[in-house]
Amino acid sequence: MTFQQGLSGLNASSKNLDVIGNNVANATTYGAKASRAEFADVYANAVSGPALPGIGVMLAAVTQQFSQGNISTTSNTMDVAIKGSGFFELSDGANPTVYSRNGQFQLDKNGYVVTNSGLKLLGYQADARGVIQPGTAVALKLPTGGVAPIPTTKNTVEMNLDARDSITLPATLPQVNISDATTYNNATSVTVYDAKGQSLPMNYYFQKAAVDPGTGDVSWNVYATANGNAVAGTNANPLPVTTLIYPATGGAPISGATGNYVIPAATTASGVGTLDVNINFDFNNSTNYGSPFGVTNMSQDGYTAGKLTGVTIEQNGILTGTYSNGQSQAAGQIELTNFRNPQGLKPMGGNVWASTFTSGDAIVGIPGAGNLGALQSGALEESNIDLTAELVNMMTAQRTYQANAQTIKTQDQVLQTLVNLR
Repeated sequence: MTFQQGLSGLNASSKNLDVIGNNVANATTYGAKASRAEFADVYANAVSGPALPGIGVMLAAVTQQFSQGNISTTSNTMDVAIKGSGFFELSDGANPTVYSRNGQFQLDKNGYVVTNSGLKLLGYQADARGVIQPGTAVALKLPTGGVAPIPTTKNTVEMNLDARDSITLPATLPQVNISDATTYNNATSVTVYDAKGQSLPMNYYFQKAAVDPGTGDVSWNVYATANGNAVAGTNANPLPVTTLIYPATGGAPISGATGNYVIPAATTASGVGTLDVNINFDFNNSTNYGSPFGVTNMSQDGYTAGKLTGVTIEQNGILTGTYSNGQSQAAGQIELTNFRNPQGLKPMGGNVWASTFTSGDAIVGIPGAGNLGALQSGALEESNIDLTAELVNMMTAQRTYQANAQTIKTQDQVLQTLVNLR
């Protein structure tokens, strides 16, 4: 026996304690993965023979254990945990992409989704209408300026006009007097928007006009006003924007259910100028049964401008922004990546890894696709380090260190005995 074995044992035990200490230190670090010191015995290659005494031990590798950590919920919707395989892609825009399991994200002053160290989260950006644009991953950025207004182009009305109502079409002009409720049967309202996002209050007036004595078909005139002005005709003599003709059975209209009208540009009473609004209407879901008038659905596709008020992240990685105008719109989608050999990744500190030749090329995709895990918003993945096991390993490593020190002490005593021979 020489000092070599004991020295190598002390060195190996010391490195083992370093690994254990690092694990203990990161037991509460989100996204951290446990490491394990793996050792190999050492033999002198120049010596031959059936029974070779070893000359010690060496540290063969420090391997990382990428098992799933526990998921803990938080109160921050920007916190994201990966449930399954995969890594977030992060970049500073200058150096190669790095990878992380730590989903503690926030928005910087420019609207980018970033980590605490300022690295930007990569994914697919959405266009101005919220359509995800797949392809090369870019730094995800939320539209801090909000969403632009969208003018109303379609108005769909679902309702029932009471078949028991009397005909209210006057015998003389005008066909309807908006100020005289006896010249129409029912009314309802909807707010539409021009290209500048300005709201225009609009009213519909429904007038039972005639009943065909031969077929029993019923005609209803539909008038519209916007900002108090008639959409068709003049204020003195409004004209219908359409005439709905219902069959005698009262089902969906057989004529006049779809069409188009234009709300002309005007200046409101407060002096605000509005733009033309071209609207396609749809009354196909209306009926003329013998039950009270009622509007069960009124929808239009326009909205005013809105400011960002919140962000949610779906399981498939889509970031949805909610805005002050009540709209929600996709802002982007997180891209995940995986590796054939995750243990080959190089730890870079700061909860990130870098790819290496050993790890293989990155395999990218959206969360939940293939072997990539799904995301959980408002949650974080805890470290997979078992603190109890690490403390037991620490005691074992300490005893091993003491035992190797004892071999050196014994060898020293043997040499001292040899020197003392005379």
